[in-house]
Amino acid sequence: MIKKAAAIGVGSLLLAIGINVFLVPHHLLDGGIIGIGLIVKYIWNVKVGATIICLSVPLYIIAWFYYRPFFYNSLHGLLFSSLMIDISSVLRGIIPLDALTSSVVGGILVGAGIGLMLREDTSTGGTDLLAQFIAKLTNWNVGVIIFFIDMAVITIGSQIVPNTSFLNSFIVVTVVGIVTTMLTKK
Repeated sequence: MIKKAAAIGVGSLLLAIGINVFLVPHHLLDGGIIGIGLIVKYIWNVKVGATIICLSVPLYIIAWFYYRPFFYNSLHGLLFSSLMIDISSVLRGIIPLDALTSSVVGGILVGAGIGLMLREDTSTGGTDLLAQFIAKLTNWNVGVIIFFIDMAVITIGSQIVPNTSFLNSFIVVTVVGIVTTMLTKK
């Protein structure tokens, strides 16, 4: 229990810093529900964490009925990471880096945060939760599943969000996928 709580705490902090310090200042996208939350933030200036919670509700309803351990194991991760993302929004712009460097560093931090949580059978919810379902059914690596979902989100997002570079967002998703895969590899 302590190990899981530590993974949620440290993972959420890494995720929040990666998003707010490195992704948001350059309008970079991640994939999945986080990426959709970023798209909503860039278009309508809505809080990323609150959006993630709202978008995750349907997946949590499915988890409640079909696999309650995922529901219980991920609920704390969703709530705490979303809170940390919104609280740490004050950190935006404190480390001025170019977009390419921010893509790599942000991807490492986001991937490490997600990977730490997934390694302890918890997550931020959203498509991480969906990827856990799929991995359980197929025996595929969670990081690989997340990568494919993420690619779909950034492809669509880079077409509708002004000033968003597909290439830099692709770098973010690739780095997140690699780091998540490394941390969840069995």
